[in-house]
Amino acid sequence: MLSSARRRWPAGTLMSRLDPPAADELLQLAAGNFYEPGAVLIRQGGRGTHVYLLEPAPRGSSACVKITATSENGIETLFGIRAAGDIVGEIAVLGRRPRSATVTTCSPLIGHPIPGDVFMSFLARRPHAWHAVSLMIADRLDWANHRRLDLAGYDVTVQIARVIVHILDLYGRCSSNTGDLGVRLSQPELGSLVGASKEAAAKAVRRLREKKLIETGYRTIIVRDVAGLRGAAGLSADRQ
Repeated sequence: MLSSARRRWPAGTLMSRLDPPAADELLQLAAGNFYEPGAVLIRQGGRGTHVYLLEPAPRGSSACVKITATSENGIETLFGIRAAGDIVGEIAVLGRRPRSATVTTCSPLIGHPIPGDVFMSFLARRPHAWHAVSLMIADRLDWANHRRLDLAGYDVTVQIARVIVHILDLYGRCSSNTGDLGVRLSQPELGSLVGASKEAAAKAVRRLREKKLIETGYRTIIVRDVAGLRGAAGLSADRQ
């Protein structure tokens, strides 16, 4: 197994924030299991007994899961996505409460199911890791707050553009002025991230495509003009 110290974990993930010895230790707390796309790692309402550390599958280009929750009236909402180097399930473990969302794999990946007590012992041994977890949770709260602000201040096209830019900054790969998001999302799932209907999301994606800012395929979005998309999103050229 390649030492995590020699890996390039996506910026902003927990693994990217840990020092190499802590990252190696976390990776080795539980053996990894291979999961096909569509596998449910965590189910809403279940007991919070484990956290899962995400790692790319052998020869895989990314590890991606989606976080969804279903309301009492049966409407499913996509809350976010996580990629290689992220952990999921930590809130239920830290708070000793039932799972608040379902976590489903979007790509082949290796998931390390770390028992909650083992994870808590790891944090107790390594105070810096506690700080890294706190920053990770703060980032996720910040994401949620930005989506609420976008909902109040921008139309769906701008909201979709802003989310695509944010995902590109977190998990994507850029070359010159083009970029690959690094995760696979359908247009309805993208719309769910900003609370838009399937029809509104499709219309927004079509507008961005007509402006030649993005190109779409099956569960795939390629950014053809990164600078132009940032402009359409009302963002500066700097990473947001």
